[in-house]
Amino acid sequence: MVLEDGRTFRGESFGAEGETFGEAVFSTGMSGYQETLTDPSYHRQIVVMTAPHVGNTGMNDEDLESSRIWVAGYVVRDPARVPSNWRSVRTLSDDLREQGVVGISGVDTRALTRHLRERGAMRVGISTTETDPERLLARVRESAEMTGADLSAAVSTPEAYVVPAQGTRRFTVAALDLGIKANTPRMLSERGIEVHVLPATATLEGVQAVAPDGLFFSNGPGDPAATTRQVELLQGALGAGIPYFGICFGNQLFGRALGFDTYKLKYGHRGINQPVMDRTTGKVEVTAHNHGFAVDAPLEGSTATEFGEATVSHVCLNDDVVEGLELRGPDGALTAFSVQYHPEAAAGPHDAAYLFDRFTDLMGGTL
Repeated sequence: MVLEDGRTFRGESFGAEGETFGEAVFSTGMSGYQETLTDPSYHRQIVVMTAPHVGNTGMNDEDLESSRIWVAGYVVRDPARVPSNWRSVRTLSDDLREQGVVGISGVDTRALTRHLRERGAMRVGISTTETDPERLLARVRESAEMTGADLSAAVSTPEAYVVPAQGTRRFTVAALDLGIKANTPRMLSERGIEVHVLPATATLEGVQAVAPDGLFFSNGPGDPAATTRQVELLQGALGAGIPYFGICFGNQLFGRALGFDTYKLKYGHRGINQPVMDRTTGKVEVTAHNHGFAVDAPLEGSTATEFGEATVSHVCLNDDVVEGLELRGPDGALTAFSVQYHPEAAAGPHDAAYLFDRFTDLMGGTL
């Protein structure tokens, strides 16, 4: 394995044989690797697991967050030789191999993580066929960067589909799939919401054809500054008075729709143990993250936009990164909000599930 700056690590093949390139990022989750692997937000990224022992619960068919593994490569220190879990139906290594995901094990992931924290996320290559680090390094430096990449269409559903409401239908939501995880429409459905999941290429007219009570933008990969179509759609929806809730990538696009800039974090937030404060309640929650970009908005005060007054509603307690936005109309009523993290809790924690209730209250006019 060779990083863009020339740092080289050697290990053993884990998963498929071959060669792969992507952006090297690290995830601090102690568990939930199956949900991480199948999260479309990791498209074109090579994930380094900071937890040393990975694969001990195997792989099952219940915890998949999409139809496939999306990571470009996988780096672990000590893979489990034999999985042990009553739901396990195959090994992690088998799934990586069958889906063509090149990985490496036996790497000092602590040293690698410290390197990425100090130098920042960067391009990397893993190869089981190239033995010359200099030749691999040359190909790494020729590979695509994450900055400027518009990737949502590559991971989105090709056709719209509906997730029915559980019990009595209370609301209808148009959910733009920018890399949506399966648990998100499921959690909306549990609250009596009929979810119309639309492709990333959907238009405002397509959203309005659903006659939605609310609009939702999902998580997803890529650079929000390179994603303009969805920003224009969101601006049209806000202008039409459609209540909005966005998560992760949907938070970044919401920020850009309101006129804020976005920027690339040095090494991002990834894992299921990130502390965030909800400034509207003063409560601290432990949250699931997967993002390398953030919104550049003032932490104090409000900002006047063409759609109303915008404020920062959530902040990361580790580094003061903006973790949520609120938009209020002239009467002070909430009209739209977003968070930078993953409240669908796949895999965990469950501290942020209240945000789906907040969206329901927003559509019901009780906020």
